[in-house]
Amino acid sequence: MSDEPLVLVVEDEPQMRRFLRATLGAHGYRLVEAETASAALAHATAHNPDLVLLDLGLPDADGIDVCRHLLRIRPGLPVVAVTARAEELDVVVGLDSGAVDYITKPFRLAELLARVRAQLRRIQPAARLTVADVQIDVAAHRVWLGGDEVELRPKEFDLLVRLAEEHGRVVTREELMADVWDEHWFGSTKTLDVHIAALRRKLGDRPGSAGSITTIRGVGYRLEAE
Repeated sequence: MSDEPLVLVVEDEPQMRRFLRATLGAHGYRLVEAETASAALAHATAHNPDLVLLDLGLPDADGIDVCRHLLRIRPGLPVVAVTARAEELDVVVGLDSGAVDYITKPFRLAELLARVRAQLRRIQPAARLTVADVQIDVAAHRVWLGGDEVELRPKEFDLLVRLAEEHGRVVTREELMADVWDEHWFGSTKTLDVHIAALRRKLGDRPGSAGSITTIRGVGYRLEAE
């Protein structure tokens, strides 16, 4: 059985489904897709997804009712509402129906991924992460390099955890800013470079070796795997 999270995408627009399929698939998620409310409820029962991305404007039922039905089938299932409804009342009703988060179309890719990761971390928190000789105890907020403990500041630690979660893969600057700071961050991203530089020094600044951080210019950063 795969350890990759399974996301149920409930969306009737083919173009949006293709976009979500490509985007989430490229970031390590498995997908089950449903175009209608009835298919969504059937898939929720048959496939036991880890998270649902739910369009509230479905052709055969109101998404608010679908959310309530999903949570009767799977209490505690994280449902992220994805919709073109931006009015405050719709947001409140969506959250009152049991959705854990709400994202409005059109949305930024980094924002979508940040919200998905945040909800999955709440239900599947990583206890420990190991990349080469870097060991991270997430719950205890401790890091070791080759057996020696390394003292990291809070944002340095959060950056390392975020990179370690996708070690060997580039994490974009936008994703890091959204996940470690805030998806609505409007300040300079220079703070990211400063924290990466400090983190790199504390990890021994070993360019290209496993456990080191590589800069992908204009894109983001990668924590090198074995």
